[in-house]
Amino acid sequence: MHDYLPSGNGYKVRLLLTQLGIPFERIEYDVTLGETRTPEFLQRVNPNGRVPVLETDEGEFLAESDAILFYLADGTRFFPEGRLERARVLQWMFFEQYSHEPNIAVARAWVHVFGLEMTGERRLALEAKRKLGHEALGVMEGHLNGNDYFVGGRYSVADIALYAYTHVAHEGGFDLAGYPAVRGWIERVANQPGYIPITQG
Repeated sequence: MHDYLPSGNGYKVRLLLTQLGIPFERIEYDVTLGETRTPEFLQRVNPNGRVPVLETDEGEFLAESDAILFYLADGTRFFPEGRLERARVLQWMFFEQYSHEPNIAVARAWVHVFGLEMTGERRLALEAKRKLGHEALGVMEGHLNGNDYFVGGRYSVADIALYAYTHVAHEGGFDLAGYPAVRGWIERVANQPGYIPITQG
């Protein structure tokens, strides 16, 4: 697995691999030094210059964290069998990548991971990210008010996808005090068998 340890997108994959009991080798890249933008990486691993990338035993390279989750979870207890429930899982995974990750993860990256200088322009952009991030958290809170998990009343890759950046949202300046259902869900996910923290490779 081609990875960057602070990445929530990489963590999703590490968490699922661990919970599935699949052994894997991590190859670490420091994205702050541009290690995923070298000609070798772009040609051999991912032309989009991003991690995580799963390299299979057959030598295939699969990029995009939620595509990797789908690939690994299909046919396991982490992905439901019913047609509508499978679509619901994808619905939440698309929500995570479209409405959640671009705001909550990016705010965390700017503030916590990269420690970018907060220029006036970047402060305004960060404020907008936090507003949209809170809107996404509000959607999650509304759903979790009546559900223990996101799909079918059971833990799935929909939860893994959303958990990765939600449980470290405070590192991007998001206060979760006003989201009791989200906080309860975070605790339930952290108590799942085979759980590992984001800092564990």
